[in-house]
Amino acid sequence: MEIWEDKVVLGIKNERIGRDKVPSLHHVRVKPLNRILKFAVINIALVVLVHGSNSITRDDFPPGFVFGAGSSAYQVEGASNKDGRSPSIWDTFAHAGRMHGDTGDVACDEYHKYKEDVQLMVDTGIDAYRFSISWSRIIPNGRGAINQKGLQYYNNLINELISNEIQPHVTLHHHDLPQVFENEYGGWISRKIVKDFTAYADVCFREFGDRVKYWTTVNEANVFALGGYGSGSLPPGRCSADNCSAGNSSIEPYLATHHILLAHASAARLYERRYKDKQHGFIGINILQFWFVPNTDGTEDEIATQRAKDFYIGWYLNPLIFGDYPEIMKKNVGSRFPAFTSLESETIKGSFDFIGVNYYYPVHVKDNSSSLKLEIRDFFADAGVKLIPVLNESAYEFPITPNGLVGILEDMKQNYGNPLTYIHENGQRTRRNSSLEDWPRVKYLDAYIQSLLEAVRNGSNVKGYFEWSLLDAFELLDGYESSYGLYYIDLDDPDLVRQPKLSAHWYSHFLKAKRSFSSVGLIKSLPYDYFSH
Repeated sequence: MEIWEDKVVLGIKNERIGRDKVPSLHHVRVKPLNRILKFAVINIALVVLVHGSNSITRDDFPPGFVFGAGSSAYQVEGASNKDGRSPSIWDTFAHAGRMHGDTGDVACDEYHKYKEDVQLMVDTGIDAYRFSISWSRIIPNGRGAINQKGLQYYNNLINELISNEIQPHVTLHHHDLPQVFENEYGGWISRKIVKDFTAYADVCFREFGDRVKYWTTVNEANVFALGGYGSGSLPPGRCSADNCSAGNSSIEPYLATHHILLAHASAARLYERRYKDKQHGFIGINILQFWFVPNTDGTEDEIATQRAKDFYIGWYLNPLIFGDYPEIMKKNVGSRFPAFTSLESETIKGSFDFIGVNYYYPVHVKDNSSSLKLEIRDFFADAGVKLIPVLNESAYEFPITPNGLVGILEDMKQNYGNPLTYIHENGQRTRRNSSLEDWPRVKYLDAYIQSLLEAVRNGSNVKGYFEWSLLDAFELLDGYESSYGLYYIDLDDPDLVRQPKLSAHWYSHFLKAKRSFSSVGLIKSLPYDYFSH
């Protein structure tokens, strides 16, 4: 999951469920009569679902539009201490017990099962796989000597993808900075990171750029800065509150973002200068987007909604597109806010080919400008807003609000020049081990993909969609307590066997169908073995 949960931003405690309280699906078998009944129930339900909506297929999208699925290194690879890999800040954070005692030490073991996972991608019919490179795996000391075994793993994965006609879309940093830099100079709060990140990016461009054409420098940069340095809910877990052993929430989120933008621009300009003419690739950065909705019709909430956009989204998009931070941020944060030199502003402005967008659900915005009167303020007080997530009060799953995705893309078109955009993450949360018949995920994907087509037809410059996630992985905040995958993995099974959920079959049929598909077609396409689980 790459979801900016309420806990990170709003301080709201999320509902949790332990693995000992949910049944395992492994070894569950359905008797023949029950299998027939299940077949009939699913058939009827799909008739209602599919024919009750405006059925579409991938052929309704423009030629070249990419459909894929995503993951990240620490969330799926495992092999955390194998073949020379060193710890990252995510390893340290998880091993400190910050994620319900769960770690990514084994995760999905994609390090050893990558060929099997690529075959799942082929079976599903996706065009592209979005994954990240573990900096700690290819350069264990952060800088200097390259770990050949780590390099070989990514070469093997990339080659396996390409041999199966699947595009690799690679992220360089996904919450997993080498711990050595955190120890040496504080990681992203130090300007020294710019040079080290650029050198790391150079290695990746040089070693993989002949085959990788889509690069993302940093994943969910706004979330990483706020969760890692504002609330302490994400690696490296720094904040001013008692739950953090170190940090300063008043300044560190701003410093981290400042250095992320400088490092991104430095790497992007390096690629542009040294590699682009030969490799013909594209480079961008990724943020989590919310669709902000005023909590009331009052003027205060209307103004607060724009302020929320400026603080949470404009914080990154404004420098990238206009060359500087939003004026309201500079005004509210004052002397604590870092400033760009004129040269830095020119370097950052336009330093991207695309913007990656992650979207899960909308939030209501309530004015809280009284927080600006506090003597000591953090990012959340500086913003002067309260964010109220639009979530199902009685359900674990996210509400289905596809108009929010359309609104975000329209806002980018109207206010940010309609940049080339990829939906890097969008997916539904369910309880882990709940069911292979993941209807909430099927309904979620159906609604959002239809809304995406609406945005494309309205002129939004979006060229791809990546479902989060391919596998049930180690999640950003939940560890192993929630599920986003198209494929289920039983953690109690030493072989970590992958099992397709109903959503995997739905997505596959959507991608492979040549016309608007019916439930009958989908049911016929399901492998008989599906109903034995």
